[in-house]
Amino acid sequence: MLNITEVVKNIIIINVIVFFAVRYLIPIPGIERFFVLVTPGEQFMDGGILYKFEPVQIITHMFMHGNEMHLLFNMLGLYFLGPWVESALGAKRFLILYLLCGLFASLVQTFITQGAIVGASGAVYGVLAAFATMFPNVKLMLLFPPIPIKAKYLAIGLIVLGLYNGVSGAQAGIGHFAHIGGAILGFIIVKYWKMDNLQ
Repeated sequence: MLNITEVVKNIIIINVIVFFAVRYLIPIPGIERFFVLVTPGEQFMDGGILYKFEPVQIITHMFMHGNEMHLLFNMLGLYFLGPWVESALGAKRFLILYLLCGLFASLVQTFITQGAIVGASGAVYGVLAAFATMFPNVKLMLLFPPIPIKAKYLAIGLIVLGLYNGVSGAQAGIGHFAHIGGAILGFIIVKYWKMDNLQ
C-alpha cells in the first residue's frame, strides 16, 4: 500500500465530517433530505420529513452514508486503492475520475430504479475498476475469506455479483446498478487516458 495521497485524504476527511455533522451534530430537523439523492418526480415521508429531489443532492449524496458501516467500508476501499490510482493519474485526473464515476453511478441507478441513493459507493467502484484496469495483476487481500486475489478477478467478480443482485433483487437497499455504473465508467476513463496495464 502506498502512503495516503492528498486527494484521497481530503475525500475521506470530507466524507467523515459530512456523515457525523449531518447525522449527529447539526441541529436542523430534516437536514438529511439535502444529502440523499431522490429520483426526480418521486417523494416520500420519513420521520415526518418530506424527501424530494433537490438539485444540491446531485453532489451532496456522494459524501453522505446510510450508517457507520457503510461509511467505513467505502472509506477503507478508497484508502487502500485510491493512493495507487491517484499516484498514477495525478491529483487532478483522479478527482475528475472520482466525481464523474460517482455522478454516472447515480444516473444509472436512478434511471433503472426509483427511490433514493446515498453514499460514495459508485465513485469507489470507479476507483476499484480504475485500479484493476491499471494494475490488473496486483494481488489484493480479501477480508472474508482472507485470501489473495488479482485485482482484475476481484473487480470482475464484484461486478458480476452486483449485476446478479441487481437483477434478482437480492440484497435490497443497496445500489447495485450504481456500483456497476461507477465501475464501467472508471474502466472507460482509464482506457481513454491510455493508462491501462501499467503493472
